[in-house]
Amino acid sequence: MDRAHLLDLTNRFVDAFNRNDLNAVIAFFADDGVYEEFNGRRNVGKAAIRAAFEPQFTGAYGEMKFLDEDMFADPEAGKVMASWRCTLSVKGEPTSWRGLDLMHFKGDKLVQKLTYAKAKVPLFQS
Repeated sequence: MDRAHLLDLTNRFVDAFNRNDLNAVIAFFADDGVYEEFNGRRNVGKAAIRAAFEPQFTGAYGEMKFLDEDMFADPEAGKVMASWRCTLSVKGEPTSWRGLDLMHFKGDKLVQKLTYAKAKVPLFQS
């Protein structure tokens, strides 16, 4: 995969989020794709990934937008590391938080999306 195509896939994926188009977001994932949330919850397969994203896309957190900050691409590995700032509402108040996604594509399908975020309370796993 060349770098331009990998970045185009990533930009279209983020655009689907910002258009609030859950069907378009899910279409990027491979059937057995993995989405690991910033809290460590692992979702495998399109149905589980859809269920994990539904609250966001139905407005549970108000209008959410992801603003790109930086992006690193490794075309040979099919991987992108994207840092962003997410704007949303918490208890009716506008706020934002920063995070990054490590995305792994095989062909045009997203096989893994690992999300990491800056949080007030660290996540400890045993």
